[in-house]
Amino acid sequence: MEKIISSFPAHPAVPAPPALVIPAMHRFAKFVVGCTVLLVLAGSLVTSTDSGLSVPDWPTSYGWNMFTFPPSKWVGGILYEHGHRLIASTVGLLTIVLAAWLGTSDPRRWMKWLGAGALAAVIAQGVLGGLTVKFFLPPAISTAHAGLAEIFFCITVAIALFTSPQWIDGYAGRVVDDEGVRRLATATTALIFSQILVGATMRHTGAGLAIPDFPLMFGHLWPTHWDAKIAIHFTHRAGALLVLLGVATTSAKVWSRYRGAAIHRELTRPAALLVALVAVQITLGAMTVLSRRDVWINSVHVVCGALVLTTSLVLTLRTWRVKFSMQAVRLKPDTTPAVRTVRLQADEARAR
Repeated sequence: MEKIISSFPAHPAVPAPPALVIPAMHRFAKFVVGCTVLLVLAGSLVTSTDSGLSVPDWPTSYGWNMFTFPPSKWVGGILYEHGHRLIASTVGLLTIVLAAWLGTSDPRRWMKWLGAGALAAVIAQGVLGGLTVKFFLPPAISTAHAGLAEIFFCITVAIALFTSPQWIDGYAGRVVDDEGVRRLATATTALIFSQILVGATMRHTGAGLAIPDFPLMFGHLWPTHWDAKIAIHFTHRAGALLVLLGVATTSAKVWSRYRGAAIHRELTRPAALLVALVAVQITLGAMTVLSRRDVWINSVHVVCGALVLTTSLVLTLRTWRVKFSMQAVRLKPDTTPAVRTVRLQADEARAR
């Protein structure tokens, strides 16, 4: 075991100032992450049920203030769209609290900026949501709305990670410095995000069933004819294979190097979870086509995709943890005159 551990470059964690560890802030950040998962599910249900214009005005709801709109009118698609707005408003309020908390209590300047970035993202997300209604669900704005939702989700997950005691103390005193794994994980995360953007484009252009069979395409291994929607759908399927390859390669490299080192579970656990989530995601994608876009299967497919992205992000950020440590350490030569004087006096005494 000692040989396995010592064969991988690692660095001692920088001792964390007590002020950095705020358990309540970390718990609150995780709560915001959980609420964001619920928000992603609510948004996916709006699209899956074609309820995007069930409430045709914004920011009001049929002329009512959003928060005073009578529950008795929450019927049909209105329930999905209005519920989505209320959940989004709640997440926005929680983000304001989180950003303010980071700004006043976290001594790391870059964390203050990250909190401000989360707040800016949720505000922009709300504006994009309003524009989708005002302009009657244009695919470009709707896709941007979906993409920004993923970015906001990633920011909240990153904040929860960066405020965790494990991150701050460098994971039990050792952090891995593995450039190969770091590059693979980073590339995989970028690939997953690109795949999600293609999936959002497919959903908001009505291309979800452009190729109606699975695993074949019009009964063949390759589409027999093409149009814009078929091309988008095919790109999404091809992207799924690339993501599978990227995840398998990254996870295999992590496990081949660190499976015997218990202290590196911060890498092996998300790697294993990533493989499991991708397997579930591909299954859900297939079931979405075979079920003719069942509402709940389609919506859970979106949520699972977001979880794949953030799990890959957590793995990636943990491979970058050593860089945070290196930047935090500033070694300076000892040039204190008093120390030199003491040493000289000691040498003279021994000479006598």
